[in-house]
Amino acid sequence: MHKSFKKLKKSAAVLVAGLITCGLIAGCGGGGGDKKADSGKAKVLTFGCQMYSDGLIDPSLQTNTAWNCSRFGIGQTLFRFDDNVKAVPQLAESATPSDGNKTWTFKLKKGIKFSNGTEMTATKVKEYLDWIREEGKKGSTNPTKFLDAEAEVIADDAAGTVTIKSKKAYADMPASLADPAMVILDVKGSTNMKTAPVGTGPYMVKSFKDQVGYELVANPHYWNGKPPYDEVKILFMGDASAKANALRAGQIDLAENIMNVADLKAMQDDKKFKVEITAGTRCGFSWMNMKEGRPLANKALRQAIHKAIDYKAICKSNTIGNLYSPGPSVIPSSLGQGFDKLKNPDEYNPEEAKKILDAAGIKDTDGDGIRELNGQNIQLRYISYANRLLNDFSDAHTQYLKAIGIGVKSEYGSSDDQWTKLVAGDYDLNNNNWNTMIAGSNTSYMGNWWSKNKDNYCGFKSDAYDAAYEELQTTMDPKRYTELMTQLQQILIDEAAVLVDGYYNSCIIYNAEKVGYAHIYPIDYYWITDEIKPAGAK
Repeated sequence: MHKSFKKLKKSAAVLVAGLITCGLIAGCGGGGGDKKADSGKAKVLTFGCQMYSDGLIDPSLQTNTAWNCSRFGIGQTLFRFDDNVKAVPQLAESATPSDGNKTWTFKLKKGIKFSNGTEMTATKVKEYLDWIREEGKKGSTNPTKFLDAEAEVIADDAAGTVTIKSKKAYADMPASLADPAMVILDVKGSTNMKTAPVGTGPYMVKSFKDQVGYELVANPHYWNGKPPYDEVKILFMGDASAKANALRAGQIDLAENIMNVADLKAMQDDKKFKVEITAGTRCGFSWMNMKEGRPLANKALRQAIHKAIDYKAICKSNTIGNLYSPGPSVIPSSLGQGFDKLKNPDEYNPEEAKKILDAAGIKDTDGDGIRELNGQNIQLRYISYANRLLNDFSDAHTQYLKAIGIGVKSEYGSSDDQWTKLVAGDYDLNNNNWNTMIAGSNTSYMGNWWSKNKDNYCGFKSDAYDAAYEELQTTMDPKRYTELMTQLQQILIDEAAVLVDGYYNSCIIYNAEKVGYAHIYPIDYYWITDEIKPAGAK
């Protein structure tokens, strides 16, 4: 896997060099030109980013709120992921398994304090791990995907160790505890968990303005040296061109994921800016609601949809600009999980798609251009939102589907709208972009289609899939793991169960006159870190 990532990083650099240029204009407000920073009285970083889950940072509420807490440099985990998606020590210094990997003992680093000055003891770590599993029941974070509810956490303050005893074996518990849901916070010391939890990261919350962003200040008790910036301003910006124009105007210093092809190419050509792209672990895909009574419970309709859409052409279009790589599987080709062995029976063939629909009795009987299913015109509700080019994919899909007589009603809102409707099952197609390497492996992600999982939001049910997935959860054999992953991917392809956009590459862009260094990781849990430094800093 490591070689795949290095290869794809190199190809990503070549990819950007071939992007197409044009210009867009948008407006934005910000504070990158801070007077204190200019005068040298304070070092200020202004960061423009997408807003998820109203910007809240309580890890127990939703997956996105946990990611916010990690991405903003407030919370940190015992282990974190490196550039090769390997869990490496962060707040812990080592992990020792025993009892057939059912018991893990973690040695904590010494001298770590929370931003309020409280020492991070083993007891404090236990308090958080117990709290997140209990509070997580109330939200949709589902932290027991990473640490099961029955696992016993034992704290030994004198030894500086946390021991976790579980009834099930964990192949790599450090990777499970590297998920942002497991950021170690001072539970008792946090009076406002939603917008000001107390963590161990380089920065802490000074203020929060709803729908606008955060003002952060350096953590005075930070364990890994003095944070590079005195202040960090986080500004929420949903539009990709708004981020680009804010960078050009000096209103922000750093932005994540500018996904307008023309803007990205123009910034790469401008020596004032640095663009870093990494081969990500993300897959863009649309959930297909297969629950009883929904149109997409009909397999023939799903198969026809897949044959009707030219994914390769979409990814090569001027709109997408090769920022996604096409493929039929929910797992990126770069991860080497049997991708080269997969067979796709639903390659682009619109005429064949029409024949499948006709044979299934899904025809346009009244001549209005829309086919009927069970006596009703097909009108698929397509949910999407404007991030990582999702709306562009959804628009393209809609045009292809209309060409074969399938009606689509677009409902494009915020990421919160998308998530709320997904969880409620209030959709037919729901486009989003997921990290496929949750907890450092594909296991948790593939659970999205396991019928016994509460996170199976699409109603997919396959006995063969369930059997393979349940074995995947317990196997310790890497070869068998890959075999099972290949089976799972092929089942989803054969059942036409997922509409795959493609495999996404993450990027970070900064003003090189203000920022000396910034880095984007394959797993995008980390945006604001102590690695980001002002220009001229040693």
